Amino acid sequence: MTTSRFLSGALIDRLRRREPETLTHLIHEHAGTLFRAARGMGFSQDEAEDLAQEVFTTFLETLDRFEGRSQVRTWLFGILHNKIHERRREQLRDERSEPLDELIESRFDTDGHWNRPPADLDRLLQSKEIESAIQDCLGKLPAMQKEVFVLREVEELDMAETCKILDKTVTHISVLLHRARVRLRECLEAKGWRKES
Repeated sequence: MTTSRFLSGALIDRLRRREPETLTHLIHEHAGTLFRAARGMGFSQDEAEDLAQEVFTTFLETLDRFEGRSQVRTWLFGILHNKIHERRREQLRDERSEPLDELIESRFDTDGHWNRPPADLDRLLQSKEIESAIQDCLGKLPAMQKEVFVLREVEELDMAETCKILDKTVTHISVLLHRARVRLRECLEAKGWRKES
């Protein structure tokens, strides 16, 4: 049984009845992809796990509205998209309410030394350095460009799915993806990672 294709009426009925075997299969098929996408959007491992769990919880809560006219993956990524934006709004509220003095005190001791110093980049392997550079550059992208890049390039969703999830036109998605690629390339080149001829 696969849930990634358009669903038959019988499969939709099994999902709506919350049959454990059907739901277990759906979770096993999509949990890793949702987790990777959340990590690609810059969330920590714990946050990404929470987001994936929230997606499935919301999917179960809204399952009666799912008509099977799109792929389950598209529906799940749409939920993830909404959860990511909710989480970012919460983080912005928290950051705005956190006084600067408390932030500085949490990162430095009374003598002005780091409570936890940044990692020594010289010790990292080259692959870790590349990964770090990519994550840093991804983190500098505007949120929508990052989301388009992760959906299209990392998760390899097709254009139609990406448009549906983000509720944008093909042209808009194409422009966002192009801008993301250009910014990533410029950022990586500025860090010394140039494509060898």
